[in-house]
Amino acid sequence: MFCGFIRTHCYKVAITALAVLVFFEYGFGVFYEENRRINEAYFTFNLTAPRLSGAAGTYNDTDFNYAATANMTLIALQSSNSSDPYQLDLLADSLNFTRKPLMCPLVSPLLVGRMNVSKVAMPMNTFEEKYGPLLGPGGRYHPPNCQAHYKVAIIIPYRKREEHLQVFIQHMHPFLQRQQIDYGIFVVEQSGETPFNRAMLMNIGAAEALRQDGFQCFVFHDVDLLPEDDRNTYSCPEQPRHMSVAIDVFKYRLPYEGLFGGVSAMTTEHFIKVNGFSNLFWGWGGEDDDMSSRIKYHKLIISRYPPSTARYTMLSHKKARPNPNRYRVMRNGAKRSKVDGLSNLKYKRLDLQMNPLYIHILVDIKPS
Repeated sequence: MFCGFIRTHCYKVAITALAVLVFFEYGFGVFYEENRRINEAYFTFNLTAPRLSGAAGTYNDTDFNYAATANMTLIALQSSNSSDPYQLDLLADSLNFTRKPLMCPLVSPLLVGRMNVSKVAMPMNTFEEKYGPLLGPGGRYHPPNCQAHYKVAIIIPYRKREEHLQVFIQHMHPFLQRQQIDYGIFVVEQSGETPFNRAMLMNIGAAEALRQDGFQCFVFHDVDLLPEDDRNTYSCPEQPRHMSVAIDVFKYRLPYEGLFGGVSAMTTEHFIKVNGFSNLFWGWGGEDDDMSSRIKYHKLIISRYPPSTARYTMLSHKKARPNPNRYRVMRNGAKRSKVDGLSNLKYKRLDLQMNPLYIHILVDIKPS
């Protein structure tokens, strides 16, 4: 009888132990599967989250530094008792509104320094096939893996220099992309046969660029000058910057200290402060010296990179006839800056084309 009692009790203990084991195995399996599903939903979201589009461009998930937010979101997902996929999506979707883009390095790791400059262009369709996929409408470029520190408009005053323009465009896109800046190239073409007004075209380029985006600075660039060193960065300067310090045809020497021609950079704030360039210089010469006077009049200074870096190659071209009235116009130019420049700019825009490699603006301008 005693043995029968023991046998019955042992059976009960064994059955109870088996039930406990089954319960824990099932419960742990459910818990593990739920956590695996939640974590999988979280990481799947990270891999397939939609791209963000904004003024500074389109960025992939790998372009964002959101480790802290990711951890907080993961904790929220793991602590949620809900198995509702919609609830999980809401939690995961909150990540889209809190992550911040990685900033590009102040000094790009892609720079190569001094380079050989080619004066011969490849067929434009060949170049477009290679670089077009990297560019947005109108040739706009945003670094693909980080957010640029600077948004720069490159302004090209232009008329009847197609061969030079092709060489320039093919040289500048790789050059600027290595600097990891957000940029657009604006080619402002003067129509008709009136004397060329480089300064007014640069004013027009700045005005048209600001209509399209919030550019922080402008680089005013002659189409026949090609930079030789990508450490000569086209960034936004603290003070107006004369960039083409050393040009090959001048034996890489600065012709005179007050020079502000060729290639120059100014922040939008400074350019508006000096009221842009004068609109009165029809024909070659004078407008850059007039701008130099405006800069000094408004208590700004002209800055420069070292000549060893700020080197340029000039494409050969026929020299324009100097403007015989330039010295007369330059008299009292600084004082005239309040009423002559952006504030009284008048032009007729005939056409605007968002070309694959640049933005082309055709304008009609006449002496007032």
